[in-house]
Amino acid sequence: MILTVTLNPSIDISYPLEEFKLDTVNRVSDVSKTPGGKGLNVARVLNDLKESVTATGCVGGENGEFLLHHLPESIQNRFYKISGDTRNCIAILHEGKQTEILEHGPFLDQDEVDGFANHFKYILGDVDVITMSGSLPVGMPVDFYQHLIRISNTFGKKTVLDCSGNALKAVLEGDDKPTVIKPNTEELAQLLGQDVGLNLEELKAVLKQPLFDGIEWIIVSLGADGAFAKHGSTFYKVDIPKIEVVNPVGSGDSTVAGIASGLANDEDDQALLTKANVLGMLNAQEKTTGHVNMSNYNELYDRLIVREV
Repeated sequence: MILTVTLNPSIDISYPLEEFKLDTVNRVSDVSKTPGGKGLNVARVLNDLKESVTATGCVGGENGEFLLHHLPESIQNRFYKISGDTRNCIAILHEGKQTEILEHGPFLDQDEVDGFANHFKYILGDVDVITMSGSLPVGMPVDFYQHLIRISNTFGKKTVLDCSGNALKAVLEGDDKPTVIKPNTEELAQLLGQDVGLNLEELKAVLKQPLFDGIEWIIVSLGADGAFAKHGSTFYKVDIPKIEVVNPVGSGDSTVAGIASGLANDEDDQALLTKANVLGMLNAQEKTTGHVNMSNYNELYDRLIVREV
């Protein structure tokens, strides 16, 4: 069983327009509203993989009810109810561009923060791997992921963390480490206060820094250049073929799904890295975020190259 954690989920609303006009009325005929958030993208891709998946996080209000009622039935719902209303995230698609309007989300009081932590402990029984993705809601302390990782490690669960900024920094500086982190070069640069390029020897030096001690897997997204990974003391470069990109949003979440699946199935390094990157590419080929067409999986899988460097 894989558990996906989305602490600050959303209702993702898409407004496609031929032209976006400011300071006047824009009428939209084709509106889509779907449960959103990075962890829910992970859950949907795991569902496409036919993995057993449970989703949790914090939901509230009418938007929270909408989210719960529109999850695929095959994804088990173990969300925690809060008093605030789940946020909306609006994407206006216009003239080949995407303008986003993102709400902060509900405020959680201390009782709700503690309540979710207790709820999290309660649902870990048959879980093998936990993914934790995205931003923290207002009211949660910046080290809350560190707290969840401590609980997970106590129960012997593998964890995949996909967050950035102060939330990631708090985990890296804490005593309890996740199994996997999945930063990109921009996030690494922000963490370290230095430029991080694509030179493999420089990337090796970056990932050997003491800040990353104790983390079993570090998988760095390099965009169209594939990925660079460190597992223990071994480094890998993943080379990917060129593809036609339709919608890259959610590709990182799809990669997280592949990492979690690889861990859950005890796959070797090459298989895990290949699966993770194939799923990221498959998502980029689809219009719908957090969805992969598995009929294209094997063809792409055979074209990826994972090499030790």
